[in-house]
Amino acid sequence: MTREIRRDPSYGRSLLNRVLDGVPATDSRLTHIAEIPGRAATPADWPAWSAPEVVNALRAEGIEAPWSHQATTADQAAGGQHVVVATGTASGKSLGYQLPVLTALHEDQRATALYLAPTKALGADQLRMVGELTRHGSLRRIPVAAYDGDTPTEIRQWVRAEARWLFTNPDMLHLSLLRSHRSWSRFFRRLRYVVVDECHAYRGLFGSHVALVLRRLRRLAAHYGADPVFVLCSATAADPAAAASRLVGADCVAVTDDGSPRGPRTVAFWEPPLLTAVTGENGAPVRLGATTEAARITADLVLEGARTLTFARSRRAAELIAVHTRQRLTEIDPELAERVAAYRGGYLPEDRRALEAGLSNGSLLAAATTNALELGVDIAGLDAVVLAGFPGTVASFRQQIGRAGRRTQGALALLVARDDPLDTYLVHHPEALLDRPVEASIIDPSNPYVLGPQLLCAAMELPIADEEAQAFGAPGVLTELAGQGLVRRREAAGGSRWFYTGAEPPHDEVDVRGGIGTQVAIVVAETGRLLGTADAGRAPATLHEGAVHLHQGESYVVEELDLEGGVALVHADTPGWTTSARRITSLTLDAMRESTTFGEVTAAFADVTVRSQVVGYLRTLVTGEVLDLVELDLPEQTLPTTAVLYTVTPELLGRAGIDAAAVPGALHAAEHAAIGLLPLVATCDRWDIGGVSTAQHADTGLPTVFVYDGQPGGAGFAERGYTMLRHWLSATLAAVEACSCRSGCPSCVQSPKCGNGNDPLEKAGAIRLLTAILAELTGRERRCTATMGQPGGQGIAG
Repeated sequence: MTREIRRDPSYGRSLLNRVLDGVPATDSRLTHIAEIPGRAATPADWPAWSAPEVVNALRAEGIEAPWSHQATTADQAAGGQHVVVATGTASGKSLGYQLPVLTALHEDQRATALYLAPTKALGADQLRMVGELTRHGSLRRIPVAAYDGDTPTEIRQWVRAEARWLFTNPDMLHLSLLRSHRSWSRFFRRLRYVVVDECHAYRGLFGSHVALVLRRLRRLAAHYGADPVFVLCSATAADPAAAASRLVGADCVAVTDDGSPRGPRTVAFWEPPLLTAVTGENGAPVRLGATTEAARITADLVLEGARTLTFARSRRAAELIAVHTRQRLTEIDPELAERVAAYRGGYLPEDRRALEAGLSNGSLLAAATTNALELGVDIAGLDAVVLAGFPGTVASFRQQIGRAGRRTQGALALLVARDDPLDTYLVHHPEALLDRPVEASIIDPSNPYVLGPQLLCAAMELPIADEEAQAFGAPGVLTELAGQGLVRRREAAGGSRWFYTGAEPPHDEVDVRGGIGTQVAIVVAETGRLLGTADAGRAPATLHEGAVHLHQGESYVVEELDLEGGVALVHADTPGWTTSARRITSLTLDAMRESTTFGEVTAAFADVTVRSQVVGYLRTLVTGEVLDLVELDLPEQTLPTTAVLYTVTPELLGRAGIDAAAVPGALHAAEHAAIGLLPLVATCDRWDIGGVSTAQHADTGLPTVFVYDGQPGGAGFAERGYTMLRHWLSATLAAVEACSCRSGCPSCVQSPKCGNGNDPLEKAGAIRLLTAILAELTGRERRCTATMGQPGGQGIAG
């Protein structure tokens, strides 16, 4: 039976005490507790311009008056100003755009509006809220509808003909609305508002694609005579006005003063213990897994009656947490076990909708989820949030802990550290999360691997005038495309234009989320049942033959991966181990964009080409013990991207006490640790980046460490590492020195995705290397730009 606890300001601390009940008093798992105080509301008056029918509908839904930031946002938008509202999680940002949009749609029966969300769950949630408002009075005359990949074919024609407020995502905007804009001319001609929700999610390659999709949208709207106002929302944004302006391609003002009430929140930092009876790769100590610990904590919270959301770093981890939580609860209260589920991307639409309904109505008491539920979905009454690992960015951390507690009730947020350098650093340096501003959203619409395909789409939609090419920053890219026979410049009325001349529409070849290749369907071989999909770029590492795949608590083993056919065949099996891919990687240094010399250390930001191949996989027991390495034969993948690198001289290594035999291990260990800490200074995840280290790289002739972006053309992460090199490497050194292991472990220098099985690694050598580099960085620097183009060398892949 669950034990009900009174919800009060100390409720979060009460829940933490319950979690601590099963931990020995001598155990130091709890590393830090922070109490975040609540905040009183700052109400405002309804704007004079707002339609009484809209105000009445909002009041009927329990909203007596707007908060100050809601009214300010609505005023800016109604006045024709692009605006971004950047206030806390659960601060009611939606009202800031609902008020002006519904007023415009009510007063002009032909006006239209567009809503864009980065996830289907968020879009469905916001559509539900607007649907409730438009059930009142004369607002019933405003047809609102979803239009995404789940919309049945028979409904799409009605949506094109009748819908006036359309809820979709950037993918569908790109693939359908812009591509077939003539079929949507009615909608574009009267487009008044475009809402871009959770805009901080648009970063890296995804954000660069979306920035160009929004520019294409503004261009086509102008073609039809419309000039829509953009309203952007984000709970976590650094310099929100500048970030929103870069995304939209037009000046935006920011509203940041939060007028909403907020309940107190207890934030705890937790480090699982080391396991004394188990050793990992190369004899390294193993720490209790974050997924195992998070499952135990989640089960304890469910037994207390606390509605809980547990965030995991991967789809697999979310599935494992749900399985382990249910197993623990089954031993105590089987009925409670049925109220725990996993939620992640890749599920079929009907499964996803059923889970969202369960979370909304409370029939599910807890869910283990990926970041699919990080953004905006209104799950009222959450008592606790557990993070099974730092989510990769301060922005995501703030977003996820903000899911705990609604309005004035107390709540608990608990970060469980993974066996990872960054997590280890953060639970022992909580100020790096609690006192640090969120990262800037890095986007680069000028990336030629993004801009080129986007320009082809734009040219097919409408020929590109020369002045538009200048606005896109694209004349040079268009000239290259013309050389490939894909566009042609012709003289036309009003000036010359670039016309698309390709044989096939280009839209299907552009994945706005930055995936490499098409999606791979995961199919049960015996029955033909479709379990879900996965990104083809990561399929060799996650869906190779023999890989263990989890789906809603069920375990499957991959029989065959057909990359050309886009399918992975699986069968149900519970082998008792997990799998992790191993790969070899080589890197060619193509051109140095910028370099800086610090004595005997040279740092650079460069264009590189990375070649990688999955060559096998490790089978690992749930205890962490490695069984064996199984060899594979999969095709090589090539990635043109950008990297931050540093070289050191052999003389510096000698003075640091690193002999020739220890150099590869020292460089490799320093590379791993740096990859783990790069998310501290860049808006990325360690799985977004990779690394190579070598004792003598063919292109530099020196001991070299590379950390590269895992996206074609780069995503801005490596460049951020270059500009923040001293801070980045200082944090890296601190994390390695703080780890209590003797020779290296996953908490400091081992990597869960190392292509060389974490061998060789020299923790002591990495400490000496980083100390020597940082000493050089304090000296005089000399900046230059150079180009290098010799054949690249193969190194140790991180």
